Amino acid sequence: QVQLVESGGGAVQTGGSLRLSCVASGYTASTYVMGWFRQAPGKEREGVASIDSDGSTRYADSVKGRFTISQDNAKSTMYLQMNSLKAEDTAMYYCAARAGKGAYSYSLRNWWYSDWGQGTQVTVSS
Repeated sequence: QVQLVESGGGAVQTGGSLRLSCVASGYTASTYVMGWFRQAPGKEREGVASIDSDGSTRYADSVKGRFTISQDNAKSTMYLQMNSLKAEDTAMYYCAARAGKGAYSYSLRNWWYSDWGQGTQVTVSS
């Protein structure tokens, strides 16, 4: 059974940094895509960043240059380094995964993913 567990959220001031982690267990696929999504109150869930098993990445325009997605295969862990945080980054952040090859057009679409974590809250205040 696939399980994704996020951690690392918290409260930070504008301009600060946080690093989110997502530990994956139960995954046997040799190729996969993993992504970070976020959902603010009253808004739809949106894709933030994705990474394929071959290391290819994609970012939403709103986080380019500020966020970095990475993975440590030995630890079965995906990370999201978030720098220069803004108030509009405040949201619940979710980890998602899908077995198989990546597809650039879909990698930031929440409907494309089959497995989800429970989320970790990020709050950015001035």
